[in-house]
Amino acid sequence: MIGYRARLGFLVPPGNPTVEPEMMQLAPRGVSVHFTRMYAEGKTGSHAGMDERIRMQIAHLEENVKLLALVKPDVIVMAHAGMSYALGKDGEAELVERLTKLSGIPFLTAFGSVVRALTHLGVKRVALGTPYDKQSTEKGKALLEANGFTVVSHGTLEGVANIYDESPERAYQLARQVDVPEAEAVFLSGLGLPTLPVLGMLEADLGKPALSGASAIMWDALRVAGLGASIPGYGRLLAGK
Repeated sequence: MIGYRARLGFLVPPGNPTVEPEMMQLAPRGVSVHFTRMYAEGKTGSHAGMDERIRMQIAHLEENVKLLALVKPDVIVMAHAGMSYALGKDGEAELVERLTKLSGIPFLTAFGSVVRALTHLGVKRVALGTPYDKQSTEKGKALLEANGFTVVSHGTLEGVANIYDESPERAYQLARQVDVPEAEAVFLSGLGLPTLPVLGMLEADLGKPALSGASAIMWDALRVAGLGASIPGYGRLLAGK
């Protein structure tokens, strides 16, 4: 049977080429991953028009959840932290409750997974790096703070023409850019930014947890599905240390 241990469902922004290969790379043996593209129009991956694309994605989420629910996943994850930044704390909570009730399947957001991951790691002081524009990054900072974290440093990746053209090397540079001694962990937001190849080396170089939206959603999805799988090589969150 496909997904004999668990089936994980992910809602992916329309132009994002990163989530699917990263989730397939992380999925433990016996865990299958399934995807539905969220609906939005306009140029994907650019800062321009991001707010409008997010509004369109939110407007069609119920349809997307119903489609993904057809494969009977154990959990459905919205793989886009920027949508939570636009919704704010109360709006995100309402969305999670409504979509969980709609399908009867636990519905997670990428940002909610990050909050639970940071809490699991015992982190309160965070350095935040994003490939977004300054306005969206400030919204991410505010949402972290609304959830009880102290953002001791934050910054954006300079010179981004299209998030989906960025590289792991640039993700590494972003993490080094925002890290400060006061930070207990570094969080790289933006699931279009490829982060998996550099999380382990970042932890070795910085001497502290390094996590991304990608590592957080796989960790949280497995947790909700009732699995305690250890996935070494991508930081202590997934390794279970």
